Amino acid sequence: MSLNRREMMRFGAAGAGTLLLSSAATSTSLPATLFAAPPLVPSLPAPLPVAPPTPAGIDPALFARAKAALDLHGASIRHRDVIGIVDFSVGSALPRFHLVDLISGQVESHAVAHGKGSDPVHSGYLDHFSNVHGSEATSNGTYITADTYQGKYGTSMKVHGLDWSNNNALDRAIVIHNAWYAEPEVIEQHGKLGRSQGCFAFSRASQWRVMNRLHDGRMIYADKLA
Repeated sequence: MSLNRREMMRFGAAGAGTLLLSSAATSTSLPATLFAAPPLVPSLPAPLPVAPPTPAGIDPALFARAKAALDLHGASIRHRDVIGIVDFSVGSALPRFHLVDLISGQVESHAVAHGKGSDPVHSGYLDHFSNVHGSEATSNGTYITADTYQGKYGTSMKVHGLDWSNNNALDRAIVIHNAWYAEPEVIEQHGKLGRSQGCFAFSRASQWRVMNRLHDGRMIYADKLA
């Protein structure tokens, strides 16, 4: 069968249309994301370090008591980033006043003296606590730091007692101060520190570290486990 010129042109146009439809179908069948840029993932800030359950060098039971005190007296404690924990279970020759960073878990420890009334034979170990006026003893419990002032030992820092066991601290003039009997040389010579009248007495270097870290209403928890 022969086709005239008009029929050949009609069939040619139809074939071209079929070819275009086939090409279009092929192109639309490709996934739209094949050449798309990968989605941007927002960068997240690095997480803050979290303190371990019990920081190194501190008795877990004592740390648990300090945390309970922090929660109990939370409304009175202005800052909760760093606290002081004093372990009077150990002798005065050892660094038993712990500065604990509750964010990083880091601990910095210092030697601290206890009161004469708590160690009448000067064994170097705290025997008992007292909150009584004139006892010259150390009191256990929760403290918060207060103002600094110029006293017998230079710049010193007042503390307030928050528990029944130490609520006479301010009236008894229990403070943070430095003293000659709390310097490292005293431990080297006598194997223990001298005794205070119930105050937290440090070497000059340690006192400044403690006051700088615990100023402005931060907490100190002092106790003895055995």
